[in-house]
Amino acid sequence: MTELYDLHCHSNASDGTLSPTDLVLRAHQQGVTSLALTDHDTTTGLPEAQLCAAATGIKLIPGIELSTNWQDKCFHIVGLGIDPAYLPLAEATHNLQTTRLERAEKIALKLEKKHIPGAFEAVKKAAGEGMITRTHFADFLLSQNHVSTQQEAFDRYLAKGKAAYVSTSWADLELAISWITGAGGVAVLAHPLRYKLTANWMKRLLTVFKDAGGQGIEVITSRINADEIRVAAAYATRFELAGSMGSDFHNVSNQWVELGRLAPLPKNIKPVWELLG
Repeated sequence: MTELYDLHCHSNASDGTLSPTDLVLRAHQQGVTSLALTDHDTTTGLPEAQLCAAATGIKLIPGIELSTNWQDKCFHIVGLGIDPAYLPLAEATHNLQTTRLERAEKIALKLEKKHIPGAFEAVKKAAGEGMITRTHFADFLLSQNHVSTQQEAFDRYLAKGKAAYVSTSWADLELAISWITGAGGVAVLAHPLRYKLTANWMKRLLTVFKDAGGQGIEVITSRINADEIRVAAAYATRFELAGSMGSDFHNVSNQWVELGRLAPLPKNIKPVWELLG
């Protein structure tokens, strides 16, 4: 059987729409053999996902996607093969939930000032026990017909510099990497080209990332073209980082992003799964 890896996806424990069970079932239907559940700043979906993975024969790799700050910019670091019970990481996710709740209250207040009431109650209900993210606000704005698409919600209200944007102090990049490596995991820079960094800024970031213990970089993501793969692979080669691949799947309504629907990892790139136990 051909191995098919998807090492970046989200359940409704953060801002995905599928339960961990339904996410694993969909991955199985798509032919994925090794799946990493990497919810934003939480590991609460992992026990449920593991039960379903055991029943379907999928190898579940416990993961997380941590929001971090470096040089006043936000970067996402995926942790693969982590022990979610590692105390510093568990404490960090608890604190990050508080941070996200406080941010949600501030976003809702800004929306109220734009004559859009009821946002906090709606997103809290939608998130349930999961993390509240800006995607929940985008869905709320869409449901109330303030925008016509999720992307418009970010473009008009939620992106940096827009009316309901709230600057947030996330974990320091190096500290977040230490939580992942301390938990026995591999730290991977998520979707590196999405940050729109110049070559010099990317060099600085990857130098700090690797010095802090980072070992991988996402080379293959959804909706990536051949030129972008070459750029990401070149960064992996230059900084001697293992290559990862992940769809960043959130919901079934996005026809462009599907579990397991990924280009192959370039043959000259060391696969990140070789670093996992």
